[in-house]
Amino acid sequence: MLTNIHPKLPMRNKLITKDFYINKLGFKQIEGADYEGYLMLCKDAVEIHFFEYKTLDVLTNYGQVYIRTSAIEMYYDLLIKNGVSIHPNGSLEIKPWKQKEFSILDPDYNLLTFGEAI
Repeated sequence: MLTNIHPKLPMRNKLITKDFYINKLGFKQIEGADYEGYLMLCKDAVEIHFFEYKTLDVLTNYGQVYIRTSAIEMYYDLLIKNGVSIHPNGSLEIKPWKQKEFSILDPDYNLLTFGEAI
């Protein structure tokens, strides 16, 4: 009966979050979804929601999302081209659980891990 999941992550500043996800990661704002203190973005079949949390302490933020992809190397190259920093402990590599993965932090230190089955 369950059909989708749309994680909700904290953001301190809607404009900064929107700019990062759209201009660096290639997401789009969901048409007609412009709400005060709330942001809804999508890319391909992935949808992420963000709620405003202006006093978020990024050093204690544990927001995390694992995003599956079918073209990880192509997406990794796009992010590098767009100037996105790869997490120091999240370089593109094959993991023991048979996934090729890499990770980044968004402006609010939400950890995004991208993975492709090998």
